[in-house]
Amino acid sequence: MTSSDTLVLRVAGRPVGRYVTRPGLPARLAPRPYLHPVTTLAGTAVTEVSPADHAHHLGVGVAVPDVEGHNFWGGRTFVRDRGPTELDNHGTQRHTGFQLRDPDGFVEELRWVAAGTELLRERRTVAATGLTGRAWALDFTFSLTNVTPAPLSIGSPATNGRPGAAYGGFFWRPRKEAAAPRVFTADRDGEAAVHGTRADWLALAGPGSPRPGGAGSGGGWTLVFAGATEDTRRDPWFVRAAEYPGVGSCLAHSRRPAVAPGGTLVRRIVTVVADGALSRDEAAALVRKAVAQ
Repeated sequence: MTSSDTLVLRVAGRPVGRYVTRPGLPARLAPRPYLHPVTTLAGTAVTEVSPADHAHHLGVGVAVPDVEGHNFWGGRTFVRDRGPTELDNHGTQRHTGFQLRDPDGFVEELRWVAAGTELLRERRTVAATGLTGRAWALDFTFSLTNVTPAPLSIGSPATNGRPGAAYGGFFWRPRKEAAAPRVFTADRDGEAAVHGTRADWLALAGPGSPRPGGAGSGGGWTLVFAGATEDTRRDPWFVRAAEYPGVGSCLAHSRRPAVAPGGTLVRRIVTVVADGALSRDEAAALVRKAVAQ
């Protein structure tokens, strides 16, 4: 633990992630808790916060661009027949407390608030688990409960008229490096072949880059994302590699799911964080081990 507003996740005593509960961010970035930096066991950073290309990308967390018209993603809102538009419609995810807080994980309560009204109440469960000498797993579950008297629909730029932009839900923003990361699943290769498809797991592999200050070079890394429930596996993947690196699980790919009053939407993503480049067989084996734990 570093302060009342941050905590450090550890695997076998080794720090692998810092969680910020109350970031001091402008409203336009849709303030919300996030994990950053997340590192491999060797210390290579595999997240980024507020990069120049997208200031509202915040490490690892949950971000949704449209909850009944409110923007919990940050930045501009995609409006049908108008395109990306600056609107005063941003929401905030407010940390209200921890039900459990240990070195290897936590259970957190949050309130999703927009325009002075609480829309959703979230329970977030995060755990860090060692897998091998060069890999660990981040188990991330979020449960969103509608606390309003009316249904809440969840949308994305895709459901609002922008093809291929179905982002919204769990999202991981890696650090941008000199070369684009490799994207692959069990049977596909490349951003174009994987983006918008369903797959039991998806890997993003980066070559590493020079460390700040010239202290040698950062090693390569691989992130392997897996939906750990049937509902999560039904969500297609959102993938970016060439323009910037990013992976998310799409809650609203081709339709707007609605959460009934008192209803709860639950998703669970398990991510393997590994040093070096993993083969398909290695990625598949580590994901099976991580999900089974």
